[in-house]
Amino acid sequence: MTEAISNPKSAICNGLIIKAQSGFFTVRTGDESVVCKLRGKLKKEKRQSDLATVGDRVTISRLPDGTGVIESIAERTHTLARRKPSPKGRAARSEKEADHESIILANLDQAVFVFACAQPAPRLGMLDRFLVVAEANGIPAVICANKTDLVSAEEAQSQFSIFESLGYTVIYASARTGAGVAELRAQLAGRLSALAGPSGVGKSSLLNAIQPGLGIAVRSVSGATQKGRHTTVHPELIPLDGGGWVADTPGIRALALHDIDPYELDGYFPDIRPFVDQCNFSDCTHTVESGCAVRKAVDRGAVNRRRYESYTNIRLGQAA
Repeated sequence: MTEAISNPKSAICNGLIIKAQSGFFTVRTGDESVVCKLRGKLKKEKRQSDLATVGDRVTISRLPDGTGVIESIAERTHTLARRKPSPKGRAARSEKEADHESIILANLDQAVFVFACAQPAPRLGMLDRFLVVAEANGIPAVICANKTDLVSAEEAQSQFSIFESLGYTVIYASARTGAGVAELRAQLAGRLSALAGPSGVGKSSLLNAIQPGLGIAVRSVSGATQKGRHTTVHPELIPLDGGGWVADTPGIRALALHDIDPYELDGYFPDIRPFVDQCNFSDCTHTVESGCAVRKAVDRGAVNRRRYESYTNIRLGQAA
């Protein structure tokens, strides 16, 4: 952690950045929210990612006018990031200059992906893509299968059990009946969570079942921050009554898939990953090559065919 700069005229305290916009950072310290700016010394530090962002743990000094200054930023754990290529058409400052990371959320404990069992039918290909984003960023993923009241338990299981077999936590829930709400509430408690899911899956209703008004608060923030390009995401953390924070990230699919090297994609499918080293070619794409261990695993049922088709759809799209 960067050493804090002492200021005898200011009170030093720890906090969490819950909002970042135009160089101003809203920091939550206990029950207070303080609008802060970065200390000039921090701005001079050279980093390959944003200096400060939502989710960062920081130390601030309080100023007499009620605002604050961010003095230090703790080392990050899991992050949701978008890489920005180094500017072209002008000389690079260093031959080792790397792509810059734009951090969307820092210090995530988990990503929670909400999909409906029906109305609308689950878009499992989109869920696969969300899971790739989580895997690529090293973020633990949780799946919430909502609207279980619209299908039988057997049908819900047939749709989502494949993800349980891959080691993902799947919570079967219904905002209407309350099924699974307590389990989801416990999963969110005390954690910093990113939420994502297609429209119409009942996410707001589910969040309101967990905490009255939570869905409205999250939807309001998302609506305000999603104006313009869908890939421009500036989430805000919403507090949970039981401890923890949630942030809606509707642009999660677009944020990271374009960043993934096609030749790395197989590593982000935990069901495909074990067979990669068995292929005849080290650069096997697992689409047309002879001697491909992944395709053989699909043929004998060791890899789910629908999941494999998701892989090839993403792989070919990335290569195009």
